[in-house]
Amino acid sequence: MKPSKVELNYRNNKFQLTVDNQPFYINGAGVDFGSIKSLAKYGGNAFRTWRVNNGEKTGREILDEAYQNGLMVCMGLEVERERHGFDYDDEQAVAKQMAAIKQDIVVLKDHPALLMWGIGNELNLRHKNPKVWDAVNDLSKMIHQIDPNHPTTTMLAGAEPEVIALVAESCPDLDLLSFQIYGAIDKLPGFLQESNYKGAYMITEWGATGHWECDSTSWDRPIEANSSVKANNYHARYVDYIAADTKQCIGSFVFLWGQKQERTPTWYGLFLDNNNSTEAAQVMQYLWTGKWAQHRIPKIGQLSINGMLAEESVCLQQDQTYNAKIELETSHKNLSFRWELMKEVDRELESDGGDFEPTPDIVWQQSNSNTSSEVAFSPPLTGEFRLFVYIDDGYGGSATANMPILIES
Repeated sequence: MKPSKVELNYRNNKFQLTVDNQPFYINGAGVDFGSIKSLAKYGGNAFRTWRVNNGEKTGREILDEAYQNGLMVCMGLEVERERHGFDYDDEQAVAKQMAAIKQDIVVLKDHPALLMWGIGNELNLRHKNPKVWDAVNDLSKMIHQIDPNHPTTTMLAGAEPEVIALVAESCPDLDLLSFQIYGAIDKLPGFLQESNYKGAYMITEWGATGHWECDSTSWDRPIEANSSVKANNYHARYVDYIAADTKQCIGSFVFLWGQKQERTPTWYGLFLDNNNSTEAAQVMQYLWTGKWAQHRIPKIGQLSINGMLAEESVCLQQDQTYNAKIELETSHKNLSFRWELMKEVDRELESDGGDFEPTPDIVWQQSNSNTSSEVAFSPPLTGEFRLFVYIDDGYGGSATANMPILIES
């Protein structure tokens, strides 16, 4: 196998990525590594990683699996973050980091599934020392000296104009910038104009509205949109702000092609922990291929408890009986419903910047088999909880909704 030649060209007033001289628009996703095969099945052509070794597979194994499934990889390079305690004034530590990353470049640079290098993830998040950008630029120079076949980028949290301008000026060796932006993606065109950035970019994380961007209850728990609202947002954000920029944007990586716990088990994953797909995954399949799935996941409406919605900051009494209901906008037959009451994440355990977060305990589940769109339940404990409903369609797809509730004695 020989390396792919990946180039970023500027022609006809727009940027174009090519792989072995063939145009390549990135229809990608951030993946967890059990889902690479399904990404190809849904029509994706690339994925990104956050680090070379994910604890389960080596970088070479990841690239091999990508190659077997016809996918390209934006390989993430783990660069230490100031918010985790790394000191960019420590020249010895910075040199040690570069030496370790250099070893990874040498090992993986000639793999044909390699698309480009992602130098660090959200290094601007709560950083103060500008020397981090010197380190990023030096890493890019080192990579280009060793590997002339693949571009370099760095992934930024958000796309504030001052950050774009700072990184573009501080890291001139980077081939392009990458932005990670969720509900604020509608502000991206204005941010780019204000920053005066004229280069190419990718959006390396986008998707559901972030938990830091949405409305919250009176006790400050974020309110998550249901799966149908999310699916509509995925469609609009892709069409209006990603595909719409044909001059500077060379593609995107939707977040997350898999499942993760971040405030809830359903917030950011396009799949659930039982591997069922969501409506948003089907939206991505349509956007990438132009074809809808044969069996469309049911659309849902509002989740309520005794007629109250999440926006009303619902407070309940322990051991009292309440009726929850999910509205359906579907003619699907033979749907099955799963209702769960889950603790909220302890506030001191809430993740920062996508770091690991433990999944809270489930304190109640509907136990009978006669499931429906309505359920009666009695909260067994006091505290902060969420009521979840999962609607399975029988074809490997699920709709989901949840609402925060405060249970008092």
